[in-house]
Parts: sequence; structure tokens; C-alpha cells
Amino acid sequence: MQAIKLSLPASLDNLKRVELADPGQPGAGQIRVRIHACSLNFHDYAVVTGALPTADGRIPMADGAGVVEAVGEGVSEFEVGDAVVSCFFPHWHDGGPAIADFSTTPGDGVDGYAREVVIQPSHWFTHAPKGYSHAEAATLTTAGLTAWRALVVDGALKAGETVLVLGTGGVSIFALQLAKAMGATVIATSSSDAKLAKVRELGADHTLNYRTHPEWGAEVLKLTGGRGVDHVVEVGGPGTLPQSINACRIGGHIALIGVLTGWAGPVPTAALMARQQRLQGLIVGSRQQQIEMVRGLEATGIKPIIDSTFPLADIAKAFAHEASGAHLGKICLSL
Repeated sequence: MQAIKLSLPASLDNLKRVELADPGQPGAGQIRVRIHACSLNFHDYAVVTGALPTADGRIPMADGAGVVEAVGEGVSEFEVGDAVVSCFFPHWHDGGPAIADFSTTPGDGVDGYAREVVIQPSHWFTHAPKGYSHAEAATLTTAGLTAWRALVVDGALKAGETVLVLGTGGVSIFALQLAKAMGATVIATSSSDAKLAKVRELGADHTLNYRTHPEWGAEVLKLTGGRGVDHVVEVGGPGTLPQSINACRIGGHIALIGVLTGWAGPVPTAALMARQQRLQGLIVGSRQQQIEMVRGLEATGIKPIIDSTFPLADIAKAFAHEASGAHLGKICLSL
């Protein structure tokens, strides 16, 4: 079967297509899944470019979606023919956060889904939403569940609240869609006026170009009558957090999700404390949260926004497109 392996030192040039033996039939508690799509995330990019260390020969990609081809003894949740999507933390089933690293994350600590067939324990997957393509389903593992946990689980978002989303990547676009479906007002930022026009088409109520308005936190305060937003989906990290704190209301919620501007940096703790805000770090979510998200997506009819799809053999080109920042929404691979 066709697969992609990453040779060290990690780089896009060292993503190589290989042929692997078919893994055979599932054992007890396992399922055999034919993977039809993957989706790219910043985490995957960090692995394949060496920013996050991994093993030599690692098969990348945390997000995989496909069809169950066989089920092992004792598996009752899935049947042959079911459409499924992978879990980012396969061993975090329910409850509060249970892991603080990527040692069990496919495509990082263990082999991922850039391959045609996998055999894994059944709890490594959930059902995909009904009516989703495989590419659409693949976007849920990381970006979709991150946005869901930020707003629904940790944020307890209510109709009538206001949400600020930063940029137009996968998590931010999912957050925009979820917030609008739940009756919230959404403010979106980008450095591209063309992208801001697109997010207005997707339902954003207000948009801000952060290059035109470098003090965009103050602009958000103006848009909210001086109050600030209830929730910030903070994907930038240290370079954007001070503005997010300024943009968020007293007692508001900032979901710290990304490190696009750097891995570490100063935090204006006095401002955070004075405004009595809750700064909540998070990495994706549990399997149960993914199951609940799938039900929510089916109920609301939300469909992911896919920017582009590349064949598996062009995985390096797909990551180069991600690195360019030209995309809006998700980038996928087809198998």
C-alpha cells in the first residue's frame, strides 16, 4: 500500500512516498480502515519541518478519514462500510484533559494517517457526520474539535454573546461557523482584505485588517461599545495575546490555542488580572467531545470550508501552500 514517511532531518524534501505491506485483518477490539483523506494543521507542519521532534521514518498526519473495511471480535460500535474519522488523542476518552504531550498523537508520537490502510483499536476513531465527504470529515480531528472545545465545552457559548476569531485558518473558520450557528456575533481579523470579504460572506458581522489597524484590540472595543468580546479564539500566541486581552471584556474568556507568532513570550499579566479574564490553554479534545461535536454538526448542518485538496503524493506541495498563508479554511490530502 502507498504511504508517506518522513526521513530525518525533517524537512518537506524528506517526505518520501513508500510502499508498505498490507496490514492484514483486525484483531480483537480493532478495526481496519481504508483512509481516503487527511487534512493539514500547523501541528503537522511543525512535525514535518522539524520544529517538533519525531522518530525517523514517521508516517505523518494526525487527521484521517475513511471507511471501515473489517471489524475485529468484540467491536460493536462500528460496522463494515461505516464512515469514520480519527481522534487526535486516541487514549483520552472522556473527562478532563489527560495528557500534556503528543506521545500518543498519530503523525507525531506514533505513526499517522498518510497511508492507505490502518488497523487500530476501535476507540481511535469516531463516526463521521452523516452527509460529509471524507475530506470534510478529515478536517474535524484537530481544527474542528479545537474550535468546538474552545467555544462549546470550555466557553459554554450562549446566543447573543460576541466572539473574536483571529485569522482565517482552519480553527478560526470553524469557530466562526460554530459561533454563528449558535446565535453569536462574530468579529474576524486578517491581514488580507480579500479574505475578510470572504469571511463576511461566511457570516462574520465585523472584520478588521490587523495591518491597517495594528492596535486592533482598541478597534474591537469600539465595535462592542467599549465592553469587549465574550470569547477570543486566540491562535497567534505571544505576538497577539496583548491585543486579545485588550479586546476581551472584563471577566471574559480567551481560548489560547495557537503559537503562530512564537512558542513563548511575555504575557501582560497585570492587564489580564485587572480585567479578571480567564485564559484557558487547550489542545484539541477528547473522544467523547468529538462524538458530541459530530452530533452538533449534524444538527446545525455546518460543513467545513476546504481551501484546496492535493493528492497524497503532493504532500510537500500541500504543506508549502499552508506555509504560504494563502489559504482560507482547510487544506486536504486525497488518497
